[in-house]
Amino acid sequence: MDSAAIDVRDLRKTFRTPLRRKKVEALRGVTFSVARGQIFGFVGPNGAGKTTTIRTLMGLLRPTAGSATILGHAIPSRAARFKVGFLPETPYFYDYLTVAELCDLAGRLFGISSDVRKKRADTLIERVGLARARTQSLKKYSKGMLQRAGLAQALMNDPDVVVLDEPMSGLDPIGRKEVRDLIVELRDQGKTVFFSSHILTDIEAIADQVAIVARGQLQAQGTPAELIQRTVLGIDVIVRIPADMDVGALTDGASRVRRHADELSLTLAPDADVDAWLSAARDKGAKVVAVTPRHETLEDLFMRQIAGADSSAAAAEGRV
Repeated sequence: MDSAAIDVRDLRKTFRTPLRRKKVEALRGVTFSVARGQIFGFVGPNGAGKTTTIRTLMGLLRPTAGSATILGHAIPSRAARFKVGFLPETPYFYDYLTVAELCDLAGRLFGISSDVRKKRADTLIERVGLARARTQSLKKYSKGMLQRAGLAQALMNDPDVVVLDEPMSGLDPIGRKEVRDLIVELRDQGKTVFFSSHILTDIEAIADQVAIVARGQLQAQGTPAELIQRTVLGIDVIVRIPADMDVGALTDGASRVRRHADELSLTLAPDADVDAWLSAARDKGAKVVAVTPRHETLEDLFMRQIAGADSSAAAAEGRV
């Protein structure tokens, strides 16, 4: 048995623009593998190739070249599709249905018996927080509520692999946390979750593996700990200060300086003499609140990788 839940090899997709018929390379040799039972975060800027990759995996687009498998089945494959739950980025549902009817429709498409459909729909509607709105038609739902309904229908077939394209889109902070918790719960049940997101803090919080794509190519892949540099980028310091205190000398050479009421926060250089700075601050009457080394975040890594991809592309265009 293939150990990978999703395996993508040298995937390429070329489109032609409608008018000038110009070739556009949406995917340029994307290769990655997703182990079973993992949460896999797929990130990249708009137009990077994330949705094209997902639509290809779902059999909605045919690749120009390359191959992909889901649970060992080559795509497009009916056998693979029955084991996958999918929520697209901008789902469209028949808006005259209720969420219960939507879930029932999804269950029918998968050939699930009526008693199992009802039980599973009730459980999922409760789980995604739509129990109070289950009798309302979908046309009365907000964007965030539609995302929740989409999550429920994506899980009706009790899939082994769950593919979610921007599942946090349109959700408030509470809704985002609930979706994160649901994704972790799915992994704990042994399922594989592949999801794309622009919200990097969400991916950093729950993903076992992260892949960054830009300009149709994979820029980096690994665990967050493997990808993120652990070198200290700066020292974040917060102190409480007297209202009449002159902080000019304390902010020399510092960045991200912010003074609000009786609190001063700033970032010292990574090689700064923190002990000397704190001593000088105390001599002026300041009280230390926090001193925290600032390491690279997934957002820092993302911006670094995207900048590198743009530089490489510009250099290549210059050589043409």
